[in-house]
Amino acid sequence: MDTAALMELPSLSRERFEPMEGAIAGGAVHAYTDEGLFASLGVRIAFTERMGGVSQPPFDELNLATHVNDDVLAVQRNRRHLLGALGFPEAQLIMPKQVHGTHVAVVRDVSLEEAEDVREQTRNGADAVVVDRSQTAALFSFADCVPLIMVAPSGAFAVIHAGWRGVYAHLAVKALYKLCGVAGCEPDECNIYFGPYIHAECFEVSADLAQKFGLAFGPESRPDERHVDLGAAIRCDLDRAGAKRIADVGKCTSCDNVHFFSFRAQAGVCGRHGAFAARRT
Repeated sequence: MDTAALMELPSLSRERFEPMEGAIAGGAVHAYTDEGLFASLGVRIAFTERMGGVSQPPFDELNLATHVNDDVLAVQRNRRHLLGALGFPEAQLIMPKQVHGTHVAVVRDVSLEEAEDVREQTRNGADAVVVDRSQTAALFSFADCVPLIMVAPSGAFAVIHAGWRGVYAHLAVKALYKLCGVAGCEPDECNIYFGPYIHAECFEVSADLAQKFGLAFGPESRPDERHVDLGAAIRCDLDRAGAKRIADVGKCTSCDNVHFFSFRAQAGVCGRHGAFAARRT
């Protein structure tokens, strides 16, 4: 079957996911997703909002990170709640330790020894993961950094956590090339999705860093002397790689702190929303 013909151009819509039947806590989960992608390839992507979980303020409600001093049991319940609401209650969840690096882990249908090697990699740190295995979910957490999900025509996918260090180190393109190598496709065949992140008007940096971004990614990534547009920088990289199929939630986490967590808007004390992907078969 020609899988490339099955995959429509990417689109994102805000959807409501009800709790799994029998769930003991947590309300409906709102997330941005591509319903056409799920219908055609069985790949569920989701950029979650902050409500619908059990965490208490200032982590209210659907905090998905354990490193922010939230109650660990609440976070674990939030993760189970998310998996159930999105239709993957039995999926193996991979949630790497995020270190603002450039390592891209790869998860395949492999031997137990190879699978354990990958798990060890993600425990030590990885800011992108490529998955080519059904019923395996990848989840990264965010509160201003750029969430990216990439899907190949075969149904293999990548989830990426890109802070400014990762953006500057070209992490998105590194993950895209790795995904293409795994899936046997070209960059212009992959769907690429941007989740909510801090936009240029709210992302003030040093003049030196802004200058570095302007030199590396062109003037669109540096709207003025003290601000950086992370999305524009990534799009520059993707354009150079030949990627064309792109959709964007179009939300700034700092401006829309009601729906999303923001490290800057909440003075460093907040939960983390997520970028999630899994394939049914």
